[in-house]
Amino acid sequence: MSLKQKIESEIKSAMIAKDKTRLGALRSIKSLILLEETKSGAKAELSEEDELKLLTKAAKQRKDSADIYEKQSRTDLYEVEMAELKVLEEFLPEAMTDEEITAVIRAIIAQTGASSPKDMGKVMGVASKELAGRADGKVISEKVKALLNS
Repeated sequence: MSLKQKIESEIKSAMIAKDKTRLGALRSIKSLILLEETKSGAKAELSEEDELKLLTKAAKQRKDSADIYEKQSRTDLYEVEMAELKVLEEFLPEAMTDEEITAVIRAIIAQTGASSPKDMGKVMGVASKELAGRADGKVISEKVKALLNS
């Protein structure tokens, strides 16, 4: 079942349950998918990788907005963003632990033959694709930098 079909099914469930927060988050995901599908030059249906990128981007936006609202003491808006983020996370793959990320990056460094910080771009390209949706790009970058510097 594609993400779009799962979302549509969940929208129906949220409507029946009269869960406005969940319904809003699900509709925003569906909107992102529809916009991406109707974009010029787009394929008829999104690949699983494209769906994952959309969800990851939306989750990151929610997280960033929540951080801003928290700093500004806007708890009402913060709570809405966090509730929507929780819904988005249901559709994302489970995040990896620090140890798992480090192990994958070490394997990539060995695979690419990287030995110094100059090789960061080479490692980041492979690591970003391999860890997409399961680890934040910022975390990946910090780990790669630390491992190449040691």
